[in-house]
Formats: sequence, C-alpha cells, structure tokens
Amino acid sequence: MNILDDLKLQYKLGGIAMRVIYWNVACFLISLVFYNFSIGQFEFPNWLALSSDPQVFMFKPWTFLTYAFFHDGFWHLLFNMMVLNFSSTLFLTYFTQKQYLGLYILSAVFAGVVFALSYYFLNYSASIVGASAAIMAILVATTTYQPLMNIRLLLIGNVKLWHITSVILILDLMQFRLGNMGGHISHLAGAVFGFIFIKLLQNGTDLSIVISRILDFFTNLFRKSESTPFKKVHKNYNKPTQKPMSKIVTKDKTQQQIDEILDKISQSGYDCLTKEEKEFLFKAGK
Repeated sequence: MNILDDLKLQYKLGGIAMRVIYWNVACFLISLVFYNFSIGQFEFPNWLALSSDPQVFMFKPWTFLTYAFFHDGFWHLLFNMMVLNFSSTLFLTYFTQKQYLGLYILSAVFAGVVFALSYYFLNYSASIVGASAAIMAILVATTTYQPLMNIRLLLIGNVKLWHITSVILILDLMQFRLGNMGGHISHLAGAVFGFIFIKLLQNGTDLSIVISRILDFFTNLFRKSESTPFKKVHKNYNKPTQKPMSKIVTKDKTQQQIDEILDKISQSGYDCLTKEEKEFLFKAGK
C-alpha cells in the first residue's frame, strides 16, 4: 500500500475530525496559488477571505464559512491543526460527529458575523482567514462540559482542562490591542459560542440539528434517484431450495476480521496496524 492509499484509508476511518483536518490542509495547498513571493505573504481574494466591508460580504455571504478553512501561512495552519486535533479528541469523547461538525460550522459563521460587525462599527477595514474561532468553540465547549478533566502535558504533568483553556483565552486578551485584533475578536466570539452551544444543549436545544438538516437536504437533493421498473410478481408455492452456506460463512469471517481490526484501531490507533491489515481494510472499503 502506497502513501496515497494510506491517506485515503485514514480519511475513511478517521471520522469527521480527521476529515476537517484534511479539508483545512487541502484548502491551504489550494491557497498557495495566492502566495505573493515578492512580498512574502498570501493575498487572499475577497471571495475566500472574510472582509469587514459590508459591500463585500453582503454579496459574498459564503465567505462567513470559507474563511474558516484557509490559513495565512504554514505555521498558522500547523498550530491550528495541532490544537484542533487535541480539542476534537476531547469533544468527540462526549458528543457525536454531527454535533462536532455543526459546532464547527455554526461557530465559524457566528465569529465571522461578530468580526464583521465589530470592525464596521469601529470603522476599520480588514479581512481574516483561519480556523481559530471554530477551534476555540470546540475547546471551550468541551471545557464547559468537563472543566475538571485531567490532561497530561509533557514536562508539566497533569493539569485540568480549564487551566489550558484559561491560559489560551488570557493570551488572546493580552494580545487584543497588539496586533491582529480582528483575529482575536473572532477567537473570543468562537469561545462564547462554544459556551452557549453547551449550555443550550444541556437545556435540551441542539443547535447542530440545523446544520445536519441542511446537509441532509442537499445530500438527498443531489443523490441519484434509483428508479426501479415495474416487476410482475409470481408467487412460487414450491418449497424453496436451501441456499449454500459458503457465501454466508465467508461474509461472516470477513466482517469479523474487519471488526477485529477496527477494535484494534480504537484501542491502539491506526499506526499500530500491520501492512497486511491496512491493505485488507483498504480493499474491503472499496
């Protein structure tokens, strides 16, 4: 199995968190066409980045979401994906993948609206990119639900989850007026949305249902309708012949092997699989 097949398999088995990370990396690779080597920075068009100019975002409303999948540099992407992977693992311990995707999308849109309105009333003009607001929402949501969760950090030891989240929020507040104010506004807005999301969920209101229904609508809309021609049914009153059992036994053995490999992944991670097990999963997933 080559590297491409390995990545495809990880994408299939990694769940929604892994797919979001893949989407962010793919968008970054695409955005390299907007890199200006003469000045050494990205120049994102206003149909991808979120602009605070009402004359721009009112006619490009999709930018309230697209900005959350692009990054202004490799280190920006790397740090965000590390925090996203950490936060996603904690969040998915308690919540579903649909709630995860709903929170990511809704928090990005909410933070984008807060950024645009804030800069409009402050009479500033700028644009932003980055998944930081959505990542903050996921981290704060998990912290709101389980603030006393023990996290083991290298060279530090065990700390509470709320300690980590508090340090990140304090750093955002300390840098608020130093630079990238729009980014810090969106970070804090994402954090607020993550807190609200969990509080509403605990009271019985799941905001992620909105995103789930929208995605289901478009999935069903573009799904090819399988039209089956009319078939005349003939009843056969003869005693049915017993089907051979060999296919059923083969299917059961194959499924059993798949289940054993998936259990191994859930316990020790994907990297613990042998080359033969990876190839078997890849072939079974086709």
